[in-house]
Amino acid sequence: MRIERAVVASKNVDKVTEIESVLAELDLVGEIVRDVDWEDVLEDGDTLEANALLKARAVMSETGLAAIADDTGLEVDALDGAPGVHSARFSGPDATYESNVVALLDALRGVSDRRATFRTVVVLCEPDGRELVVEGALVGRIAEIARGTNGFGYDPIFEIDGVTVAQMKAEQKSAISHRAVAMRALADALHSR
Repeated sequence: MRIERAVVASKNVDKVTEIESVLAELDLVGEIVRDVDWEDVLEDGDTLEANALLKARAVMSETGLAAIADDTGLEVDALDGAPGVHSARFSGPDATYESNVVALLDALRGVSDRRATFRTVVVLCEPDGRELVVEGALVGRIAEIARGTNGFGYDPIFEIDGVTVAQMKAEQKSAISHRAVAMRALADALHSR
């Protein structure tokens, strides 16, 4: 099943670009509506799913369109799953991609267990009240130093087989990323209903 019209419920340009790219690849949405605005959504949920649901429900309600939202967290084993749901603000309320990377590298200084998982929950809320919740994950490790200029967020320090996500070409990242895995799960869920 294909969604006729939908909005990506995010104001993060990097995230919207990545989601729209996967949606186009999967031919999941007839029209991605871009010229709508909505009130900022307070993401105060305790889980990735709760935050994704908050965004998708609010944006669907305000726009009247099917809304696709995600929330992503980086879960580091040595930090008991942190930063997790707080990944976007790990270095404080005025966090930037760069300050979060520095804060995480500082937190792991001298730590040998650098295993980590990127986890994304994607939610589709439709005007008829139907909701779908799916998840995607990417397992890797935190590098000792930032490398690469592609991607965003923690991509420069999240590595798989010695290569950071920021060192990968867009098509390589799209083939394995947590967000792409979640979007493919959404496509599967739509096709099976």
